[in-house]
Amino acid sequence: MLTILAFILTIGIVVTVHEYGHFQVARWCGVKVLKFSIGFGRPLWCKKFGKDQTEFVIASIPLGGYVKMLGEEHLTNTTHLNDQDFSRALNRQSVGKRMAIVLAGPFANLLLAILLYWILFMTGIVGIKPIIGKLVEHSPAAMQKLQAGEIIQTINQQKVTSWQDARWIFLKESLNNADVEVQTINPQNAIKTYHLNLSNINLEDEKQDVLEKVGFVVDMPAIPAQIGEVTMDSPAAMAGLKTNDLILEVNQVKVGSWEAFVQKVREHPQMPITLLVERNGQPVTINVVPEAIEEKGTKIGRIGAGFNMPQSDLDKFFITTHYSFDNAFLKAVDKTWDTSIFSLKMLGNMLLGNVSWKGMSGPVTIASYAGQSVNMGIKAFVGFLALISISIGVLNLLPIPILDGGHFMYYMIEFFTGHPVSEAVMNIGQRIGVLILLFMMVLAFYNDVNRLITG
Repeated sequence: MLTILAFILTIGIVVTVHEYGHFQVARWCGVKVLKFSIGFGRPLWCKKFGKDQTEFVIASIPLGGYVKMLGEEHLTNTTHLNDQDFSRALNRQSVGKRMAIVLAGPFANLLLAILLYWILFMTGIVGIKPIIGKLVEHSPAAMQKLQAGEIIQTINQQKVTSWQDARWIFLKESLNNADVEVQTINPQNAIKTYHLNLSNINLEDEKQDVLEKVGFVVDMPAIPAQIGEVTMDSPAAMAGLKTNDLILEVNQVKVGSWEAFVQKVREHPQMPITLLVERNGQPVTINVVPEAIEEKGTKIGRIGAGFNMPQSDLDKFFITTHYSFDNAFLKAVDKTWDTSIFSLKMLGNMLLGNVSWKGMSGPVTIASYAGQSVNMGIKAFVGFLALISISIGVLNLLPIPILDGGHFMYYMIEFFTGHPVSEAVMNIGQRIGVLILLFMMVLAFYNDVNRLITG
């Protein structure tokens, strides 16, 4: 239910912002808007507002939306024609105004992403420090003999403050099959420079993290299996687990870390497990039944308890990066631009066969990630929302007939030739556009189903 609600919220926000962009610029340009619909299919709610009596609709299928504007075709059967009605028709506007209206939706999505990233960068981004742990054998990093304990400072002169930064930069550079310069600092404060060849990075394997492909294993702290916060009314609370309980055994098998304990819990959804814990120096036996939750199509166990670790130890591995008001805005613009260009490059590489089409996702995957991001907290969801908004904006800018980018392409032709594209050409283009979108939708649904089956 949380996943479904998160998906509806995500699509609702992104689509509303997109359509509002068209709506508002159309009004600024003097075009009469007949209908503003969020969703398709049977209306669940509708009401008319404003001097133009625009009909606002929330429909039953939350997979898109549209803005219907006045055109000459709506006036041909009207008995009371006047110059004002004709002057407010979309196709009576200058080509410049029509370009502005059609681009307003995608640009509204990009502006939303900038706003969301702006908020995130001001409030602070929590990341894992880029401390090198183990290296994957025969990887680019291992071949250059980077050392455990070194901290990555820059990648191709781009500043790195967390593993998230490193992952993003490596992902971008891997598309270029480029040699990457990595600058590190070791525990003795000596700066070292390495050159990694990413030409053999396999982008086809979407299940493997790009950091692992380059050769890095994120160095995480060894967290003891000690209970921290216990969620109210959770299986852990009902079983009697308390803060500071140290887990010694699960089903008579010793566990030496929080990671090992979590793995045991995940393996037993809705199955009773017996815990041996140390409480105030005394052994205590506790029986608990982990609740079952779904993760990537698989049921796992969860008891509703966090780990307990001194903040000073956590600070050695985690970093929170804050930006000032103006720097956060510049960072947000750069992040939105960077992600948009990367999306276009990925699509181009898909068309050229350099990247697998398996990376294309549909509504099922979007819903899954929406639910996971909500579970991770408000900041994770805001970041996910920004990413989806960029994806919708970039997709609609593609020069595919029936998309905003396709209409913009027609207007550009009209601008340079002085004549609108003929209705026959537009009809052919519309059929081609429908076929392209249908192919993309089928492929995305296939990838979604395949992910569910394979986990």
